[in-house]
Parts: sequence; C-alpha cells; structure tokens
Amino acid sequence: MAQDHKLEIFRGLLKFKSNTQKIWGVLIFLSFVTAIEVVLGIYKPESLMVKVLGMKLLNWIFIILTIVKAYYIAWDFMHMRDETKGLRRAVVWTTIFLILYLTFILLQEGGYVFNVYDKGFIKKDF
Repeated sequence: MAQDHKLEIFRGLLKFKSNTQKIWGVLIFLSFVTAIEVVLGIYKPESLMVKVLGMKLLNWIFIILTIVKAYYIAWDFMHMRDETKGLRRAVVWTTIFLILYLTFILLQEGGYVFNVYDKGFIKKDF
C-alpha cells in the first residue's frame, strides 16, 4: 500500500502540489544554503573572524549551515518525516551522541598532539 508523503516544508509554511515540486523546492533551498557557504568561504568577511567559544564565528556559521543541510536531506529526501516518532528519535539521538563523542575524542587527541609539538615532551605515556 502506497503511503502519501506530506507535501510541505518549513513546518507547513511552504506547500507544494506534487512530490516533484517538493523535491525541486527542497533542492533549491539546499542549493541556496550551499551558495551561502561557498560565498562565505571565498570572501571570509573580517567581521566574522571574531572568536566565539574558542572558534571563529565563520566556522560556527559553517557548522550550523551544514547541520541545517543534513537535517533537510534526512527529513525530506530520506523521508524521516513520514516515520514514527520513536524511529526518528532513535536516529537523531544516536547521531547526536556519536557526533558529541567523536568531537570529544578529536578535541582530546588534538590537544595532546598540540602539547607534544608545542612543548616538545610527552605528558602522558600510554
């Protein structure tokens, strides 16, 4: 039995008449976000080079825009919108936990390697 997919994006703010129109709408939105990332990556405005929480504001903008793109790809193209709430939560929470865990490992190991190269000695011997 075929299931009807919801033909709206942005929580119902933009509605389409067919699946083809919705795919084009999401594609245009994702292309727009990618274009913003490319323009910011090429020009790198000085006003976005200030440090926020240990990283440049421009990097935070890239991370946020990448998460927005990943969300819409999963939500519309992978049809997570049409799945049950339990499955959506299982996918999202597992992904969030994995990303946080890998970020923690990256920061820990990166700090260790930086200290080894910066100070010239090993502070931990495994």
